Amino acid sequence: MGKPSVHPMGTIIYKPEKCFNGYTLFQANEHGATLVDMNGGVVNHWRGLQGFPNKLLPGGQVFGSRAERNGTYGWQDQKDLVQVDWDGNVTWQFKQNEYVEDPGYDGEWMARQHHDYQREGNPVGYYVPGMECKTDSGNTLILTHTDVTVPEISLHKLISDRMIEVDWEGNILWDWCVHEHFDELGFDEAAKNVLARNPNIVGNGQGDWMHINCMSVLGPNKWYDAGDERFHPDNIIWDGRATNIIAIIDKKTGKLVWKLGPDYTTGKAKEIGQIIGQHHAHMIPRGLPGEGNILIFDNGGWAGYGAPNPSAPTGNNNAHRDYSRVIEIDPVKMEIVWQCRPMDIGCPQPFVADHFYSCYISSAQRLPNGNTLITEGSDGRLLEVTADHEIVWEYISPYFGEKGIKTNMVYRAYRYPYDYVPQVEPPKEVAIAPIDNVDYRLPGARSKEFRRMVNVEGTEGYGEVSGFCLAKEEE
Repeated sequence: MGKPSVHPMGTIIYKPEKCFNGYTLFQANEHGATLVDMNGGVVNHWRGLQGFPNKLLPGGQVFGSRAERNGTYGWQDQKDLVQVDWDGNVTWQFKQNEYVEDPGYDGEWMARQHHDYQREGNPVGYYVPGMECKTDSGNTLILTHTDVTVPEISLHKLISDRMIEVDWEGNILWDWCVHEHFDELGFDEAAKNVLARNPNIVGNGQGDWMHINCMSVLGPNKWYDAGDERFHPDNIIWDGRATNIIAIIDKKTGKLVWKLGPDYTTGKAKEIGQIIGQHHAHMIPRGLPGEGNILIFDNGGWAGYGAPNPSAPTGNNNAHRDYSRVIEIDPVKMEIVWQCRPMDIGCPQPFVADHFYSCYISSAQRLPNGNTLITEGSDGRLLEVTADHEIVWEYISPYFGEKGIKTNMVYRAYRYPYDYVPQVEPPKEVAIAPIDNVDYRLPGARSKEFRRMVNVEGTEGYGEVSGFCLAKEEE
């Protein structure tokens, strides 16, 4: 089902009394990190600061990166990770992960950061009352890439995901590589055979076999307080988009201590339902509604390895679904406690792909008032929804890329309180009522009413036809 050629951009719905009001930070394609108020006004724009993702710090500083490695040699590798102030001055930088010598380029140190990172003091990188990221000290957990060949997985060269922890000076204190834990991931023989043949080979010819797209510490939580060691506050949760796996690792041993996927055909996983190509799986931090539960943007689309089927004749991307959902899971009972699907936010049919669907990127953030900020990333659509699924804020990014595919995609957006930015006064909040799409017309367009109408023989009067009400043109 297609989408209209003309539609409004910026903030299109805003109900101030029902929102967690503040500033929203996102990456406006190559234009740079962009901070907007609830009415869509740009508060600050850090031109050239890429966001994989961008994150705001108390005091108006922001995280990002400044350059990406040539994709011929490194897949989605960011050259550095930087912290800049309100005026764009670099106050912290990390790039001393790997010395890279690509053909045709001078050798240089690179962070090879991708998809996520966390600064000490805050487990998830978004606003949590009483848990603020450190701005002038502390360690940083960074998701990076490393190149390996692991015959147990595939004879193809792999891009594997590596987590590192660095101190303020950039010294690497800890690291963990996912390929070293292949036997713990739960692949069946069919999946292993597919992985061996094609471990998700991407543009540079290497296998992005796991594609971890998020990583965060659990932080203080009720499960650990009750004695469940799997949920130690220092343990790390991540998800692999290409494998449909969500897992928690023990920070000390590196072992997997909790896992969901890749098999969703039995037990509690079957009740949760097939998760496909998910993003931003994280534990809701203490102090927010739903604390201790795991929040996931379950993209749908296509992902996974396994037995061939009509939509996946080679067994690559063997799970498929054409709509997205956000799910909140109790990680002990392994049950869904809240979800947001197309049918929950006004889709007239149970599942219509274009109503709520992003087959890549995207995220979900739990807000202090119990609402959830959703990034439906592929179309640059940001939604704040209540626990009862009312859309109380909606924003469509008007920033389209100027290079390659001209899309307004948003990788991940975050909401922060006004006091995170002392440089400016909080803006005036102006409600924006939803447009009645049935009645709204552009200048020059005719009304919806029929200019001429006749009764068809055998019918009586005027009534409902095909779901709308016929109306006589007034004299």
